[in-house]
Amino acid sequence: MRSVNMILCLFTMLIVSSGLTGCGEGHKATADDPANAPAAAVVKVARGNIADSLEIASEFQPFQEVDVYAKVSGYIQKLNVDYGSHVKQGQVLATLEIPELQQQLQQDQASVRRSDQELTRAREDLNRAQSAYTVTHITYTRLADVQKSRPELVAQQEIDVSKGKDMEADAEVSSQKAALAGAERALLVAKAALGKDQAMFDYARMTAPFDGVITQMYARTGALLPAGTSANKGDSALCRLSQNSLLRLVIPVPERAVPNIRIGESVAVDVSGVKRTFEGKIVRFSDQIDMNTRTMHTEVDVPNPKYELVSGMYASVKIPLHSTAKVLTLPIQAVQAGEAGKGTVMVVNGSNKIESRNVALGLQSASDIEITSGLQENETVIFGAQSQFKNGELVSPKLVVPSATE
Repeated sequence: MRSVNMILCLFTMLIVSSGLTGCGEGHKATADDPANAPAAAVVKVARGNIADSLEIASEFQPFQEVDVYAKVSGYIQKLNVDYGSHVKQGQVLATLEIPELQQQLQQDQASVRRSDQELTRAREDLNRAQSAYTVTHITYTRLADVQKSRPELVAQQEIDVSKGKDMEADAEVSSQKAALAGAERALLVAKAALGKDQAMFDYARMTAPFDGVITQMYARTGALLPAGTSANKGDSALCRLSQNSLLRLVIPVPERAVPNIRIGESVAVDVSGVKRTFEGKIVRFSDQIDMNTRTMHTEVDVPNPKYELVSGMYASVKIPLHSTAKVLTLPIQAVQAGEAGKGTVMVVNGSNKIESRNVALGLQSASDIEITSGLQENETVIFGAQSQFKNGELVSPKLVVPSATE
């Protein structure tokens, strides 16, 4: 009886053991079955070019902009421009009426004519004085010669009188020469006064200092414009002139990017308002870091010959910093970046199982990142939600091509 019970116990244990073993093998077969493996988006490690750039938003400013003031005070007699008028350098914007300056010009012209006449009279007086001196000097010389050869023929008194007249005529010549010099100086002074007042009167024609667009009007026909040298300039300008054929963007470049800023380098300027990208050029920078913002004042010029862009529009500037060619790259979504240029990726091996691997990172663009070590070309890497998978898990890889905007 005891033998039978032992046999039954052993048989029962064998049945239980075989049942447990069968269940374990069935579960393992299910986990390793490719048909039941979860789908996973993957990308290939590929070689490509990466460019690191700095993108900063700014707004367009006129290349130069001034308020046009009157040099002399006067009433606007004729106005030739209005809002939006495109003008050329030297073009007349307005003509002022300045009656008191016109009268001053007439007085100056009269002074010049009078001084010119006085100069002519001084020349004639000098000529008469020189002629008189010539006659008296010849007379004195002859009498002196006769006295030397025939002293008995000429009295000494006659010689003395002739000598006095000669000296008097010589002094008159000197006096007339001084008078002539004074008349010449007077004429120069009169002409200078005329030139000064004429130059001031020429400012009655207010002209454009450069090619541009009238963006503000402050006065109209008949208004009195005070001289621009007055203390209160707030209401004295005629208009505001902006040079919009060439616009500038002021970019505060961060300190880290300062070594990469170079004069003459072309940059892409994206203007969302017109849905276009324009080419700009770095033309000037302050060459000094602002201690408050840790940025450097940098300016980009953007040609605007067709006036497609308007001052005040927002623009986004892309400044290239670094670039590498034919390096191993992955989309940013395929890498879990860490610190100090290190990261982690989830590689799908030849058995379609996941392997977590550490990689070294290089340059990064808006969509891709450089892999400097840890991966080989054409290896397959999980794209996107790496947290959904674990190391050693069997997956069904689905190759995707990420777009630049993902």
